[in-house]
Amino acid sequence: MTVLDLLIAGEKRAAEGGRTFSRKNPLTGKVATEAAAASTGDAVAAADAAAAAFPAWSETGPGQRRALLMSAADALEARKADITDAMAAELGATAAWAGFNVMLAAGMLREAAAMTTMIKGEIIPSNRPGSMAMAIRQPAGVVLSMAPWNAPVILGVRSIAMPLACGNTVVMKSSELSPRTHALIVEAMQDGGLPPGVLNVISNAPEDAAGIVEALIGHAAVRRVNFTGSTRVGRIIAKLAAENLKPALLELGGKAPMIVLDDADLDKAVAAAAFGAYMNQGQICMSTERLVVHEAVADAFVAKLGEKVRSMAVGDPREGNTPLGCVVDKGAVDRILSLVREAEDKGATLVAGGQADGVLMEATLLDHVTPSMRIYTEESFGPTASIVRVGSIDEAVRVANDTEYGLSASVFGEDAVRAMAVARRIESGICHINGPTVHDEAQMPFGGVKASGYGRFGGTAAIEEFTTLRWITVQDGQPHYPI
Repeated sequence: MTVLDLLIAGEKRAAEGGRTFSRKNPLTGKVATEAAAASTGDAVAAADAAAAAFPAWSETGPGQRRALLMSAADALEARKADITDAMAAELGATAAWAGFNVMLAAGMLREAAAMTTMIKGEIIPSNRPGSMAMAIRQPAGVVLSMAPWNAPVILGVRSIAMPLACGNTVVMKSSELSPRTHALIVEAMQDGGLPPGVLNVISNAPEDAAGIVEALIGHAAVRRVNFTGSTRVGRIIAKLAAENLKPALLELGGKAPMIVLDDADLDKAVAAAAFGAYMNQGQICMSTERLVVHEAVADAFVAKLGEKVRSMAVGDPREGNTPLGCVVDKGAVDRILSLVREAEDKGATLVAGGQADGVLMEATLLDHVTPSMRIYTEESFGPTASIVRVGSIDEAVRVANDTEYGLSASVFGEDAVRAMAVARRIESGICHINGPTVHDEAQMPFGGVKASGYGRFGGTAAIEEFTTLRWITVQDGQPHYPI
């Protein structure tokens, strides 16, 4: 098996000492990928290379950056088959999920390309005679990007596309669970024509992650950090960034609520709930984990959704004939099932699912979930959804907000004005009316509140994250000074 190398200053190289680590297929247990296990020295070399490449890249015109990003989008789409194989081997992902990843990620590259001419400043009236004052946005410097495994192409591309579009250079720390998939992204970017050192990639053994991240955040050339992953790790990243006075963009965990009002179209709500809860086995930060249902329609909704969930088969993703594939590993399955069993013990009703064969876990639906149960508050990050019955809109809003998280949410109701009023009361960065909680578009401001993080990816919102706003003046006339 070929070992995946690091990419530093445009050259592939082995890790210091030739160290490697393995990622195993969650379904078969066989080694899926052997990758270079970077040292902190390798990480520093990558940041040094990005710093060296920054002056020239930051001075490139928007047209050049746009062309490179557009070319990278085409190169990414050309690797769809290889990416599908890599995601199946490393993550047990279905071909449909891999294809969606490639489609949206290519769109993100093209949207980032469009943003190269949207990095604007302004003239600000000055009180000083003869002074022209300008607010100018400039590239920040070296950006450290850290992307997770669950949507590896979407989130991997998202972590680097806008930083590059804004004229920054990047050090990407790939996920320990999907190094081959992330390497294919990087190959597409290189095929797009990026100059050496503009994008550098570090892969690492899991036990080395903390030291490498600390070294990179502490590197003098690193000026911005973006991280997508768990809230637990996000708190560590936030602390390190704060200690080094580095701005960080954090997109973290979620416990997305979907409110079903008493006037909701139940068929549409059921379709959205099933997609939002079980797409990619519920391993999406926006996954619908809580279904907050008005008691007037709860029985009918549960009957319809239960029938839908029971029809959703799980199977080997390599065979490509089931909507659900693998959970990322057996440890995750055991943790998710422990949440389900504890809820049952405390009075929840198991409507569908609740069983697993290794990493193949059934779509699972619980009814009558209450705050006394761990699954009410803890992010399952698996193929589960919990129904909480409520008697009023005020109670629905209270339950929706009864969580430390605040990433995505949705509201179903035929009275759009009333549904909008409910949506405005929900504490989340994203909310969809009569749509699923799982929804992403490249041009939209994407991010959360509370323990789901801060900052925004996507479109013009991301320009603020990856540029520095400077005040520059041109002064004329005869100034008078007090001394």
